[in-house]
Amino acid sequence: MHQFYVTDLQKSDTNEKLGLHQFLVTFSDKTKCRIFYEKNPDWKISSITRLLSVPCPICRRDYYCNCLDRFTDEIHQEVQDSGLLPE
Repeated sequence: MHQFYVTDLQKSDTNEKLGLHQFLVTFSDKTKCRIFYEKNPDWKISSITRLLSVPCPICRRDYYCNCLDRFTDEIHQEVQDSGLLPE
Protein backbone atom coordinates (compact mmCIF):
# COMPACT_ATOMS: atom_id res chain seq x y z
CA MET A 1 0.00 0.00 0.00
CA HIS A 2 1.25 3.48 -0.84
CA GLN A 3 1.86 5.91 2.03
CA PHE A 4 1.28 9.61 1.56
CA TYR A 5 3.02 12.18 3.77
CA VAL A 6 1.46 15.63 3.61
CA THR A 7 4.05 18.39 3.97
CA ASP A 8 1.95 21.41 3.01
CA LEU A 9 -1.72 22.36 2.74
CA GLN A 10 -2.73 25.69 1.23
CA LYS A 11 -6.29 26.95 0.99
CA SER A 12 -6.98 27.92 -2.60
CA ASP A 13 -10.68 28.81 -2.76
CA THR A 14 -13.88 28.66 -0.72
CA ASN A 15 -17.59 28.64 -1.44
CA GLU A 16 -19.16 29.10 1.99
CA LYS A 17 -22.70 28.96 0.58
CA LEU A 18 -22.19 25.39 -0.70
CA GLY A 19 -19.70 24.40 2.00
CA LEU A 20 -16.96 23.67 -0.56
CA HIS A 21 -13.29 24.29 0.12
CA GLN A 22 -10.41 23.85 -2.30
CA PHE A 23 -6.90 23.07 -1.06
CA LEU A 24 -3.53 22.52 -2.73
CA VAL A 25 -1.67 19.66 -1.06
CA THR A 26 2.03 18.90 -1.36
CA PHE A 27 3.31 15.43 -0.45
CA SER A 28 6.83 14.54 0.71
CA ASP A 29 7.77 13.28 -2.78
CA LYS A 30 6.89 16.77 -4.20
CA THR A 31 3.69 15.50 -5.81
CA LYS A 32 0.96 18.14 -5.70
CA CYS A 33 -2.77 17.69 -5.90
CA ARG A 34 -5.94 19.71 -5.66
CA ILE A 35 -8.46 18.48 -3.10
CA PHE A 36 -12.05 19.63 -2.88
CA TYR A 37 -13.54 19.22 0.57
CA GLU A 38 -17.13 19.51 1.74
CA LYS A 39 -17.76 20.62 5.31
CA ASN A 40 -21.25 19.75 6.53
CA PRO A 41 -20.36 19.66 9.53
CA ASP A 42 -17.35 17.31 9.16
CA TRP A 43 -14.65 17.46 6.51
CA LYS A 44 -15.13 15.01 3.61
CA ILE A 45 -13.18 14.79 0.34
CA SER A 46 -15.48 15.27 -2.63
CA SER A 47 -12.82 15.26 -5.36
CA ILE A 48 -9.06 14.92 -5.76
CA THR A 49 -6.91 15.60 -8.83
CA ARG A 50 -3.16 15.46 -9.28
CA LEU A 51 -1.43 18.54 -10.60
CA LEU A 52 0.80 17.58 -13.50
CA SER A 53 4.08 18.97 -12.15
CA VAL A 54 5.62 15.52 -11.49
CA PRO A 55 4.63 11.98 -12.53
CA CYS A 56 2.01 10.10 -10.54
CA PRO A 57 3.58 8.53 -7.42
CA ILE A 58 1.56 5.33 -7.94
CA CYS A 59 1.60 4.50 -11.66
CA ARG A 60 4.45 6.92 -12.62
CA ARG A 61 2.49 8.20 -15.62
CA ASP A 62 3.06 11.75 -16.71
CA TYR A 63 -0.52 12.36 -17.82
CA TYR A 64 -3.97 12.28 -16.26
CA CYS A 65 -4.81 9.21 -14.22
CA ASN A 66 -7.26 8.39 -11.45
CA CYS A 67 -4.85 6.68 -9.09
CA LEU A 68 -5.31 9.13 -6.22
CA ASP A 69 -9.07 8.46 -6.19
CA ARG A 70 -8.36 5.01 -4.75
CA PHE A 71 -6.54 6.55 -1.78
CA THR A 72 -8.91 9.32 -0.70
CA ASP A 73 -9.43 7.79 2.76
CA GLU A 74 -5.68 7.49 3.39
CA ILE A 75 -5.00 11.01 2.10
CA HIS A 76 -7.83 12.45 4.20
CA GLN A 77 -6.49 10.68 7.30
CA GLU A 78 -2.98 12.01 6.63
CA VAL A 79 -4.30 15.57 6.18
CA GLN A 80 -6.19 15.29 9.47
CA ASP A 81 -3.21 13.75 11.29
CA SER A 82 -0.90 16.50 10.03
CA GLY A 83 -3.05 19.12 11.79
CA LEU A 84 -3.03 21.34 8.70
CA LEU A 85 -6.79 21.18 8.08
CA PRO A 86 -8.59 24.20 9.59
CA GLU A 87 -11.28 23.60 12.19
